[in-house]
Amino acid sequence: MRKIFLVFSLFTIAFACSNTQLLAQKTLRELGFKTGIFATGANNAITDVPGVTVGHVTCIVGDDIRTGVTAIVPHQGNIFRKKVPAAIYAGNGFGKLAGVTQVQELGNIETPIVLTNTLNVAAGIDGIISYTLAQKGNESVRSVNAVVGETNDGRLNNIQARYVTPEMVVEAINSAKGGPVEQGCVGAGTGTICFDFKGGIGTSSRVLPESLGGYTIGVIVQTNYGGVLEIDGVQVGQKLGEFDFKQHIPQAASLDGSCMMVVITDAPIDARNLERVAKRAMMGLAKTGGIASNGSGDYVIALSVAPENLLEDGKKTHTQTLLDNGQMSPIFCATIEATAEALWNSLFMAKTTKGYKGREVKALPVEKVVEMLKNR
Repeated sequence: MRKIFLVFSLFTIAFACSNTQLLAQKTLRELGFKTGIFATGANNAITDVPGVTVGHVTCIVGDDIRTGVTAIVPHQGNIFRKKVPAAIYAGNGFGKLAGVTQVQELGNIETPIVLTNTLNVAAGIDGIISYTLAQKGNESVRSVNAVVGETNDGRLNNIQARYVTPEMVVEAINSAKGGPVEQGCVGAGTGTICFDFKGGIGTSSRVLPESLGGYTIGVIVQTNYGGVLEIDGVQVGQKLGEFDFKQHIPQAASLDGSCMMVVITDAPIDARNLERVAKRAMMGLAKTGGIASNGSGDYVIALSVAPENLLEDGKKTHTQTLLDNGQMSPIFCATIEATAEALWNSLFMAKTTKGYKGREVKALPVEKVVEMLKNR
């Protein structure tokens, strides 16, 4: 009974905190800095891709729990029965991404994607399995390849408590919605750290002009990585004196960490070209100053939700419409732009957080950064 009470209390707390945050924070673009050449979608979020929804469960409990779950649902049908063409690319593989080998082998994803913390990947798998088996039409399913990514929030969160439950994972999936996406200290980003500032969840999108296909590319990220922060070409990390290897240079502490990036498009692309798209997301990470350090788990999951290419389970043959290789360059560019902006948004939308053992991580000093960007 106590556990159920805690979970319901948690959802109430998370809802209140998230709404307050939405009012208080502004993204890079909302502050007047429009990066890249392509237009964004209506929400500047991964949910601008038709059919894509996102759900968060935020766990802020007592003085030591700062964690959560973020679920990305690629389409609104039965995903197990209508699988999604997909690819995964590891920029650096120091991580615990569940389900990767089957995606690499078969070129598709059959579940929602869940992001959480390092020691709760098992809960993520359990929750996805429960969700999938409960869906109508899956009564005879005996194998589920759950895709669960993670970053380590153990500096702000009592990670050994393994607070996330399979029920929370199911809740995140079932509560997923379209429209604006909450960013910053929510869901799987509640306890994460980026460039030694408070990181979190970030998202962005790009819409290609009709002359280039009119496709939408959306990105959502969970940031917990380091390097030398750069924002829209400005060396912010150096100016603020916060960057990797600074203990070897006059000024200051190195950082390891991880970053999960999910890219979804409605362009008709197969697994081979989706891997090429995933590689370009790493270029977006590089634009922010990320270095994919030795102890960093930097993964990109790329999917195409073009309705005509969803893979109907049990069919003997599939007829797909695929973009020619020569048409991929605009999608590559849009992916880099949306990834970089999503990563920056995770910083701009985060807030100073105090957590486990009294540790506090400051938010990015937005006022100082805005001045740097204005005076470049």
